[in-house]
Amino acid sequence: MSEIVLDSLIQTPLQEQRTEICERKGLGHPDTICDAIMDEVSRALSLEYLKRFGSIMHHNIDKGLLVAGDVDVAFGGGKVVKPMLLVFGDRATFTVGSETIPVEDITIKAAKKWITNNLRLIDPDNHVKYDVELKRGSTALTDIFQRKEKYLGANDTSAAVGFAPLTPTEQTVRDTEFYINSQEFKKEFPETGEDVKVMGLRKDNALDLTIGTAFVDSHIDNESKYFRLKGEVLEKIKQYVGSKVDMKLRIDLNTADRPGRGIGGMFLTVLGTSADGGDCGQVGRGNRVNGIIPLNRPTCSEAACGKNPVSHVGKIYNVLTYKIADEIYSKVPGIKEVYVWLLSQIGRPINEPKIVSTQLILESNTSIKDVAKPVEEVIQGEFDRLDDFCNDLVYGKVKLC
Repeated sequence: MSEIVLDSLIQTPLQEQRTEICERKGLGHPDTICDAIMDEVSRALSLEYLKRFGSIMHHNIDKGLLVAGDVDVAFGGGKVVKPMLLVFGDRATFTVGSETIPVEDITIKAAKKWITNNLRLIDPDNHVKYDVELKRGSTALTDIFQRKEKYLGANDTSAAVGFAPLTPTEQTVRDTEFYINSQEFKKEFPETGEDVKVMGLRKDNALDLTIGTAFVDSHIDNESKYFRLKGEVLEKIKQYVGSKVDMKLRIDLNTADRPGRGIGGMFLTVLGTSADGGDCGQVGRGNRVNGIIPLNRPTCSEAACGKNPVSHVGKIYNVLTYKIADEIYSKVPGIKEVYVWLLSQIGRPINEPKIVSTQLILESNTSIKDVAKPVEEVIQGEFDRLDDFCNDLVYGKVKLC
């Protein structure tokens, strides 16, 4: 095992600080769509490679772009003037020996499947065009996959950091978006689309949520109906959040709206996402792998979604740091907050990081000496099971966005 460094972090835990800011981009936000689809493509390619060759070949599908389309929004239902464009970039393996892998077909099929399963108003055949710009990988990085070792060498020198636990604010921001995009909520309010953004600000014991939720124009006959429904949606969200947190609450919804300005004064979409005509999306600009954008925390700059799950530490370590942090926090008493850093070195096996650095904010009656052994045992245990963890990534058992 690589070097493990434990350090006591002399810092006030985030929950005890006066302010914190946290954001979540929801299921139908253009950035989240991009992240989720690129990761779906990576999984589809991984499974095809496993089926054909018994191992995963070199690929990284993490340079995606969703180009907004063009729509005419109208009361009672507008129309799509120009479809969205989904661009897939970076690298894949197209041939192994004499066998050819239909990378473009697999890519488009995976994207259409995700859209069908998650965005109820988008027809993946008519509302989206697809541009697959995947190219062959470099000889040096492709060779890593030919070495037939249990753990492949890292295909990048990269660092990642994860933390635990989530604060109540972070949990609330994440779970509020989950609620608005739940089947239960959509059944009651089919007028709402999947494009949801929640921005949370906590100051002392007061939580302020600013929420953006797309409405679907086919359900909205006029301005008065929009604002009536908006009030009902806002009240329902207030009831939900109020039942979950013990803080003074303020919740605002669609704050750019202006009564009296017609369609221009409302957050209306044709397809339930601003990507239909208003906003582009890009891999890596959305949520971190724990489902939020935690502005007060250290985070990794890597875009995890779409990277391969067996050698790209930009994905593996990004997710693993959060898993290790969660395990340490839940299993080792005396810890208020934990941060886990992993650093890889290109070519070095992924189960041998260059360093594992763990920063702990401890209870007043706890010392590093008290927790060192159990913390190191947790870390070692996670690396002993690293092949199972990578398999979970392959089969989509870990949610990344």
